[in-house]
Amino acid sequence: STTTDELAVYAKIYGASEVYKEGDFVVIKVTNLPDHTSPYYKDTEWSDKYEAYNGTNADYKKNPNSIDQVSYTYKIPLNPVELSSGNQATNLGSIGVALNGVALFNQYAGPNEQELTSEINSFDQYGGHPTGQSVYHYHLEPTYLTANNGKDALMGFLLDGFPVYGPEENGSIVMNSDLDDFHGHKHATADYPGGIYHYHITDAAPYINGDGFKGTPGTVTR
Repeated sequence: STTTDELAVYAKIYGASEVYKEGDFVVIKVTNLPDHTSPYYKDTEWSDKYEAYNGTNADYKKNPNSIDQVSYTYKIPLNPVELSSGNQATNLGSIGVALNGVALFNQYAGPNEQELTSEINSFDQYGGHPTGQSVYHYHLEPTYLTANNGKDALMGFLLDGFPVYGPEENGSIVMNSDLDDFHGHKHATADYPGGIYHYHITDAAPYINGDGFKGTPGTVTR
């Protein structure tokens, strides 16, 4: 297959400034600025994208941080391989990239596996928020993407190269019990008719990923 065919699915990462092949890896460069509005754009150079919180969480409380541009370079395996053992745990910080170029984070609010319980209340109307270093990210469903592309659509990729899909499949809501310990399963998808292991975003912890990466993770650098 040609390089173009190999990279076709990655062209869906419309938030990337560059996507190219380097050896056995796909390199994805992003600026990590969400393409949707957010309360966290207030008083930034992108304040035209500011929108006050209008979501459904009555306990919403904006955190003190704001969104800034963060240049991330992801280098993920072009042909990811499922590991049968020795899987790496996910790290804090970016564990993958959404189609709009925004970082995906794991299910923890901080070191020592702090749960997201209270932190969830600072998520904006699209399910994201920025860190103290101004890195905007999603820990759970990126509702802007599911609203625009469908709840069963491709949402992004984790560092191990395996794709992440939304919270529905074949018209049904995906439950944690439908997935393995890493929060995925393997079968054909619209983007991979030959079948592939893939993660699903669900509405309960661990949300995007479970006990670590199913494959060997590539790298993300700032």
